[in-house]
Amino acid sequence: MGIAQHTAQYGFAYCALRPLYLWPCNSTVLPPATKWHILMEKIYIETSIISYLTARPSSNLIAAAWQKETLDWWETQKNRFDLYISNIVTEEAGRGDSEAAARRLEVLAGLPILPLNEAVVELSKALIQEGGLPAKALDDALHIALSAVHGMDYLLTWNCRHIDNAEKKPIIRIICQAHGFTCPEIATPIELMGVNEDD
Repeated sequence: MGIAQHTAQYGFAYCALRPLYLWPCNSTVLPPATKWHILMEKIYIETSIISYLTARPSSNLIAAAWQKETLDWWETQKNRFDLYISNIVTEEAGRGDSEAAARRLEVLAGLPILPLNEAVVELSKALIQEGGLPAKALDDALHIALSAVHGMDYLLTWNCRHIDNAEKKPIIRIICQAHGFTCPEIATPIELMGVNEDD
């Protein structure tokens, strides 16, 4: 349920904090923290996250480090967010070795699936045609379009070639905005570990 729907149905206003908090619109005093209603931020889990999460330990130092960071994020951070996937994720996760695919699909089971609608398809085409991603990266364009059209706050990925590409992200944001959507913050698990006041 979106912001406008929550406000209309429940009469709550939003506080600009993360996670988002709500309190009655007609209240002149903030209620005790125990009475606050928390809206979790929404995060789209791209397939590479599940691949690193469920893969056998790698002898490659970089891959092993990404596996560890992914596991750490999954164990310590995922409960701070509402997680979403798509049929593109489940399709990609089901490819390849049957045992590895089964591990990936087991993790995905039960996560809400964002629908691939006409707006998603049109935005994915625009992302390619207008220079955000190469033509061969159609699935990657769909991941971005799905998360933008459905109002995700974050897109979590280890795909740094096409999705979390520092040179392409400004272009991707501009294309999304030009078509009436806000691009989610694209990040790796390392970049979305929260804030520790002791650090």
